[in-house]
Amino acid sequence: MLIDTHAHLDDARYDGDREAMIARAREAGVGTFITIGCDLATSRAAVELADRYPFVYASIGVHPHEVRHIDDGWYDEFRRLARHPKVVAYGEIGLDYHYNHSPPKLQRERFREQIQLARELKLPVVIHTREAQEDTIAILKEEQAADVGGVFHCFTGDAWLAKDGLGLGFYLSFSGVVTFQNATMLREIVTTIPMDRILIETDCPYLTPAPHRGKRNEPAYVRLVAETIASVKSTASPVSVDEVGRLTSANACRLFKLPTDASLSG
Repeated sequence: MLIDTHAHLDDARYDGDREAMIARAREAGVGTFITIGCDLATSRAAVELADRYPFVYASIGVHPHEVRHIDDGWYDEFRRLARHPKVVAYGEIGLDYHYNHSPPKLQRERFREQIQLARELKLPVVIHTREAQEDTIAILKEEQAADVGGVFHCFTGDAWLAKDGLGLGFYLSFSGVVTFQNATMLREIVTTIPMDRILIETDCPYLTPAPHRGKRNEPAYVRLVAETIASVKSTASPVSVDEVGRLTSANACRLFKLPTDASLSG
């Protein structure tokens, strides 16, 4: 069984067929989903979905694009949401200097604040970083994020970021990007990452893996990520898709403190 460690199940693109989409994923062997908050509204929606489905867990937090919207009372509301027993992480948080939808200085300030809140709540952090590797690592170190641990979600960085991320004790999560034809360097990095530090995700409805690119992504496609990792890892010694599923699920259970049978739940 597989765990999709990063999905946006509340996205409006699923409003017409959310139940069927979840059923397809379950049929494809996805036992557990972690649905991710990107601001206060989507964090509330993530918790509501986790409350509705026994096999869904939630992460809460504010994406770097959205930190300009943080208002008085948001952090207190996150503290309240974190009391829900199925909130297992804080994020996705981080830095994104590609679009700069929020000013970089403000991104850095809010990133620090949210790491501090995650440490207060004793929740691992889900990190988004784009064109901001040095600042991301520096802030994670300065704010002692290793105390709670975390994951670099949708890892597309270079070998330097992989090394520093692993040095912090963090996990690296691979998405459908690893299946893309032009992702040769990323697949080379996969060969260097120990299996006990790898997670898999879809980031759905975004980043649809091959051969479904151009269509809406959904959690069932996390199997394609697992298949690609198995193929890449097998260049050194044979690794089956089942083994990738078993090991990445065990990693997810360890990081997010999920029940050890979480991938079989529901």
